[in-house]
Amino acid sequence: MLSLDFLDDVRRMNKRQLYYQVLNFGMIVSSALMIWKGLMVITGSESPIVVVLSGSMEPAFHRGDLLFLTNRVEDPIRVGEIVVFRIEGREIPIVHRVLKIHEKQNGHIKFLTKGDNNAVDDRGLYKQGQHWLEKKDVVGRARGMQYSFCWVYLCWSIVSKQSALLSLRRCCTFCYWMSGVDIGL
Repeated sequence: MLSLDFLDDVRRMNKRQLYYQVLNFGMIVSSALMIWKGLMVITGSESPIVVVLSGSMEPAFHRGDLLFLTNRVEDPIRVGEIVVFRIEGREIPIVHRVLKIHEKQNGHIKFLTKGDNNAVDDRGLYKQGQHWLEKKDVVGRARGMQYSFCWVYLCWSIVSKQSALLSLRRCCTFCYWMSGVDIGL
């Protein structure tokens, strides 16, 4: 019945009120998108806020924790650092710790990752024939976190397609982040 009440309210509005409501909604959505894009520029990451989706990093991070990322090109990747990386052919990025670094004489760096709660390194997760990650695979590096906020997102993502919820996740996580969080690791 809630949807019928909403439609009755819309029918009672004159054109000016309806236009005002649509304009307000558009301003809110566009402001959120501008802030998100601004965070992308400031942090250098295509996704400045991500949700931990598995238990592979326990006890450091649990399912539903929010991570705040940066991805500055000039910062070197170090052993022990927590990175979020994307593997070719997989849609969802992975949050794991850098286990080993392999630097060539020309300065090109490759690295190996592992989840804190996993028994083996991530070579089994990488695409066929790939044994190391490169800097181009990194979405960002964890700089802060907020504990267990997105349980609603996690439950919903199990039931439905996660790609359809990306915009909802970004909007919700940003609104929560703006309300004030502890960003210490």
